[in-house]
Amino acid sequence: MRAEAAARSTGASVASIQTATPAGSRAVMVERLVLAGFRSYGSLDVTFTAGPQVVFGDNAAGKTNLLEAIALLATGHSHRTTSDPDLIAWDADFARVEARVSSVNGVPGTLEVVLGAGATRKRIRVNGVPRRASALAAAMRVVMFAPEDMLLVSGSPSLRRGTLDALLVHRWATASASLSLYGRALQQRNNLLRAVRDGISDRGELRYWDELLCAEGGRIVAWRREIIGELAGPLAEAHAQIAPGEGRLALRYVTNAAATGGETPEEALRRRLAETGEKELWNGSTLVGPHRDDIAFELDARDLAGSASRGQQRTAILALKLAELALLTALDGHPPLLLLDDVFSELDPARRAHLVRRIADLPQAFISTTTLADLDPALVAESTAWHVTRGALALAEREPR
Repeated sequence: MRAEAAARSTGASVASIQTATPAGSRAVMVERLVLAGFRSYGSLDVTFTAGPQVVFGDNAAGKTNLLEAIALLATGHSHRTTSDPDLIAWDADFARVEARVSSVNGVPGTLEVVLGAGATRKRIRVNGVPRRASALAAAMRVVMFAPEDMLLVSGSPSLRRGTLDALLVHRWATASASLSLYGRALQQRNNLLRAVRDGISDRGELRYWDELLCAEGGRIVAWRREIIGELAGPLAEAHAQIAPGEGRLALRYVTNAAATGGETPEEALRRRLAETGEKELWNGSTLVGPHRDDIAFELDARDLAGSASRGQQRTAILALKLAELALLTALDGHPPLLLLDDVFSELDPARRAHLVRRIADLPQAFISTTTLADLDPALVAESTAWHVTRGALALAEREPR
């Protein structure tokens, strides 16, 4: 019933979206989570039920680490660090994160990520079979709302690009590979630009990487524009519900390689690379492409980055997260797993109430908070509460006094 209600709430604007992920194979709930040597958890084996799971405890007790572990199983990487060794407990040689999950057709499955110290590569298994990180995104979708997201409107463009690219991976089966190929081409091209500048390599060696950069970069730009279009309806609707009468919220793609005269994104990027070639050699880095693009939040066509109050920014960010939920639910009619990392304390009562109403439609959600007093009493009453202390998790009837 909850999944059906969430599917109905997405609206007709995204109802026709299709995905390459097989509809009965994707996880909608984490039934069991096993951690070994992960962050503050030396060892943890816990079983979860349906509905909201509230994890509360003091700062640095391990609440965020728990949600980070679940997100890792859906993406293959941390949202807090780019260094995998940071995820390994200081007295451990490796970290292991494993979950038993239930899928939309009721068939159980397992997801596992093992991280080794030093040069050891991470190992990923889906149902016991070695797979790439992209297989995790196909197996389990998550929407995460963390304190860092409060900087989405006015913070670094990389935050906004990362948020959009995470949606691309769920929306298109080949997006993960394209993002990886683009990153590799960018790194190799930058190395070559410096080598050409220093007289070590010939300029002709750039040709291969130029073509790969343009092909994959053009694809990424096209996907980003399309996903912004698909988010438009759910985003405006969510914002109107949270802040009625305060204007229409929209996202606008800001590129340094704008297409002209009917160009494709790939053709526009190729033209811009030619135009900036000498400057790039001087700088030793690639100056145009999707890695330099941005996404603007606009309220009635006014950029919020420099003009919005803190409250308006939080409203826009919450609306985006709700739009992400709607978009991913519309892919196959089943909502993603929602992870809320200590964000209720950042929201006023009206915004909290709106978020609580959406949580009620979900099969499962994980919510971390320092104190249960920050949560809506009705949400607490319907939740399974977990008290975390120094990397240990225990069921709690009520918050200790």
